[in-house]
Amino acid sequence: MFSKEKFPGLLALGIFTFMSTLDGSIVNIALPSMAREMHLDMGQVTWSVTIYLVVISGLILLFGRLGDLIGKTKIFNYGSLLFTFGSLLAGINLGLHFLLFARIIQAIGASMTMSNSFGITSQLFEPALRARAMSIMSMFVSLGSIAGPAIGGFILQIASWSYIFWINVPLGIIAYLVGRKALPEDEGSGSVKDADLLGATQMFLTIVAFFIAVSLGQAQGFMTVPVILSFVAMVALFIWFIHTEKTVEKPLLNLNIFSSKLFSMSVLTSMTMFTAGSFVNILMPFYLQDYRGAAAGFAGMVMMAYPVGMFIFSPIAGILSDKFDKEIITFFAISGVLIVQLGYLMVGSVTALPVVMLILFIHGGSVGFFQSPNNALVMSTVETKYLGIAGSVNALGRNLGFVLGTTLATTVLFVAMSGQIGHRVSGYVKSQPEVFLHGMHVAFYVALALVIFAWGLSSYRLLTRKKSA
Repeated sequence: MFSKEKFPGLLALGIFTFMSTLDGSIVNIALPSMAREMHLDMGQVTWSVTIYLVVISGLILLFGRLGDLIGKTKIFNYGSLLFTFGSLLAGINLGLHFLLFARIIQAIGASMTMSNSFGITSQLFEPALRARAMSIMSMFVSLGSIAGPAIGGFILQIASWSYIFWINVPLGIIAYLVGRKALPEDEGSGSVKDADLLGATQMFLTIVAFFIAVSLGQAQGFMTVPVILSFVAMVALFIWFIHTEKTVEKPLLNLNIFSSKLFSMSVLTSMTMFTAGSFVNILMPFYLQDYRGAAAGFAGMVMMAYPVGMFIFSPIAGILSDKFDKEIITFFAISGVLIVQLGYLMVGSVTALPVVMLILFIHGGSVGFFQSPNNALVMSTVETKYLGIAGSVNALGRNLGFVLGTTLATTVLFVAMSGQIGHRVSGYVKSQPEVFLHGMHVAFYVALALVIFAWGLSSYRLLTRKKSA
């Protein structure tokens, strides 16, 4: 399918894409062990997850722009080294502050690789093979996003939490050495001096305000004064950022790329699908372990049906997307996810676990069919000199979708459970398991609404294209 010269480069990109997305979720399952060994409470150790996502999301546009200016491969290679070094540091138990420092190093490296991986892929492969290459990249992205709890649970059964980070080190070194030889050389179209540092600062502060608002909202409720003020600050900073990008000579984010309806709708559709997909990550472990009483290891094996479906169908989607209409394939993929969402609403106390695995498998396969052509559509709409920033916008939308989905899933779940039981609930109620099932179904109705919105966007994109053709 790919030439011997280009496959090693794609493999190097895929490994780092997988590791950087995996590290956003794999740590969650290790938090109890980390809290015990470092003598911290869960609130403190959870910052190791939050700070990783904040730094990645806040810097991803900057490094995407730097990739366009001084070379995407150069930024990617530096990021590879930084991420691997941060992983080595993160596994050393020297207390919370050292862990947070290591996670920041990791996140900076992850942001550098994430923001440029799709741009490098677009440079490495000609249009006739691009969707197939994107399918491999999409597979690594989604596998990293969903497989964290299962892989983390397996590691914790045989080793300490440090190895959740240290496993990245040998993989990172191998991928870096392969990438040094196999990735294309590009000089970029400018210099570091052309970077819009004011815009980058504004975007970083906007992301920080967003995470503060979301974190406080989950802890205190979304109608409290600090949360409202945080959201107001986020909106004000974002407006300031947009004003800056319109007025500076060399902006961080060239807003003209959004003039392409195909680009804008493809990014929004992707973000919505990742938001809806995050509900599964949150709700199904509760359902399997607490409601059905499955052991953590077994629950992880059941959840692996999702990435297995994606692993099988992503490459198939890539091959089909290079031969047939990408927008039609994307539409049918979202239709598959829509049908699967109805399946989650039917899951109950006596649903056979093989049926649950089948639902997860079809969901993963449908998402695999969606991501490959949709990413190819995103990257096909921009000039070569903007591939880095376009890829970073796509990655930022994916990260924000993951955060929004996690927040929405937990908020809707516990609000619905609280309404059912008559007082505030912030965890599983063992004495009344039916309350959780009610909350889970309400949350999946919200996920269904999000998928319907994405399906509507895809339908509109397809219909308006046909009319204008």
